[in-house]
Amino acid sequence: MMERVFSRIRMALLVVGCVAGLAGCAGSVAPEIKRLPERVELSGTFYRGQDFQSGPQVLASMLSQQGIVITPGLLEKPLHLPGAEAQLQQNMQNLAREYGMVVYPLDSRLPALLTQVAAGYPVMVRFTEGTAMWAGPRYAILAGYNRQKQTVLLRSGMNHRNLMSFSSFESSFKDAGGWAVLIQKPNQIPANVDQQRWLKAASDLGQAGQEHAAERAKKALSTQ
Repeated sequence: MMERVFSRIRMALLVVGCVAGLAGCAGSVAPEIKRLPERVELSGTFYRGQDFQSGPQVLASMLSQQGIVITPGLLEKPLHLPGAEAQLQQNMQNLAREYGMVVYPLDSRLPALLTQVAAGYPVMVRFTEGTAMWAGPRYAILAGYNRQKQTVLLRSGMNHRNLMSFSSFESSFKDAGGWAVLIQKPNQIPANVDQQRWLKAASDLGQAGQEHAAERAKKALSTQ
């Protein structure tokens, strides 16, 4: 009798151990993310709009957060919208430089994105959104995350707080090409900055006619 009781206890403990092990595996995150603060949510201007306007809306939000007085409607003409949707990604980068901003590309890895958010820098990303019947690329501001719940916080379309799981975001982000950038003032050096990448971004800024801002960006790197 006692032997059966101990056998059941051992079986129960084995089941509990297996469940805990599976939960641990499901909840694992990259070591770089584990070193970040548990939860971050950045504030700042955000312009709501229809999904097809997500590019101008997100760019206007990012520029406004840098102190530039702008609205999404004022960006449609210089972005050649409607009509130049295929060139929108490149046109937005060009336009940000015309406003004197450094466009700094990020690695297409979640830890690289969340590291910038933890440092206080919102990230402009492109991700795929939709249903099984139809899905398309959208632009968004990655403005926060919750490490314990393994969720990211996106601002896009009409949604000021679009929560997605790490895995869902990574999938939709990579499906849309894994494109992510910071839009920084020349003196705002990113976290864990890649010096060559920053200098290339500064050079691109100079080629856009913002030579003074480009020099400031290079000087900021040398004095950090």
